[in-house]
Amino acid sequence: MTDFSATKSMFDLPEGLVYLDGNSLGPLPRAASDRMAKVMQEEWGKLLISGWNKAGWMAQPMRTGDRIARLIGAEPGHVVIGDTLSIKVYQALAAALDMRPDRRVILSDSGNFPSDLYMAEGLVAALDGGLELRVVAPEAVESALTDEVAVMMLTQVDYRTGRMHDMARLTEKAHETGALALWDLAHSAGAVPVDLSGARVDFAVGCTYKFLNGGPGAPAFIYVAPRHADTARPALSGWLGHAAPFAFEPAYRPGTGIERMRVGTPPVLALAALEAALDIWDRVDMADLRARAITLAERFIAAIEPACPMLTLASPRDPAQRGSQVSFHFEHGFEAMQACIARGVVGDFRAPDIMRFGITPLYLDEADIDRAAQVIRQVMQDRLWDDPAFRIRDKVT
Repeated sequence: MTDFSATKSMFDLPEGLVYLDGNSLGPLPRAASDRMAKVMQEEWGKLLISGWNKAGWMAQPMRTGDRIARLIGAEPGHVVIGDTLSIKVYQALAAALDMRPDRRVILSDSGNFPSDLYMAEGLVAALDGGLELRVVAPEAVESALTDEVAVMMLTQVDYRTGRMHDMARLTEKAHETGALALWDLAHSAGAVPVDLSGARVDFAVGCTYKFLNGGPGAPAFIYVAPRHADTARPALSGWLGHAAPFAFEPAYRPGTGIERMRVGTPPVLALAALEAALDIWDRVDMADLRARAITLAERFIAAIEPACPMLTLASPRDPAQRGSQVSFHFEHGFEAMQACIARGVVGDFRAPDIMRFGITPLYLDEADIDRAAQVIRQVMQDRLWDDPAFRIRDKVT
């Protein structure tokens, strides 16, 4: 059984703060500072350029990718880390479209993260070949899978409500129509058990700064199923995706397997912080994590709903259909969240009216949930949110 009291002690969180925003940015692992200092002082400082070989920097994206593969049900050797999530979405989508040249539709849903849709729009415009991004309601995805669809591109867990798609079922339905399945795991990796291999997913992408606790701006990952790994064409033909980067050939020649999905230079310092976080994940069983998250979320909902009738549950009632977050609708959700934060309970707000709380068992326990519920009840019942100071919006909400 996973020891969650032990994992909680491995994070550096301010005293008295209840952090319910790990679905947006995970907290600092205690070991990350020392890990980064070691890389800076002992590797970068002393090895200099030889660190690429002697410290294994060049192999970091594959090595770290294998550690994440365990958490998302991927085959070893088929996940690589690097670049940003938007870039990985672009890569995966372009490769999938190239594999279905006779089809013109990218199917997504209105619950997808807007950035994924933006990248699809940009790719459609760049290819200028009659492609169409077709966006339907989440519940209409299955019926919209027709023989026009080249790629079904979905985020498994809705970033606003936590509603969770049935990955295995929708992937199977996509394949029955001849479409490929691309899944964004931004709110799945480190939150819910994922079985990319078992579901026969074609492509998947995800970030590491949310539930995986890799730090602000931590690099993203991409997965390519083994059956596609040596044929998927990389639209972003970066130097490090070349078969022989240091041969400096004038023309691009893709590397083998997932290596061809590398683009830019590995972010060595960011990867060091991520590796420190993954040391914690090595102690975690995903089934234990999921069971614990459901227990905490149910406790949270039960404590909030009866006392705060002005809040409407936005997340699915059935925990099996919900990721590792709980969201509520409230007309003054932004102000209410600022009032909670001012009292030491940190969640976040998503337009137009959603108060969002991440349920992360690695560092949350029953006492944290009870404390958070107490503060939220006080904020709502006493209208503490109705203060002009809480109406001021910064760039990041």
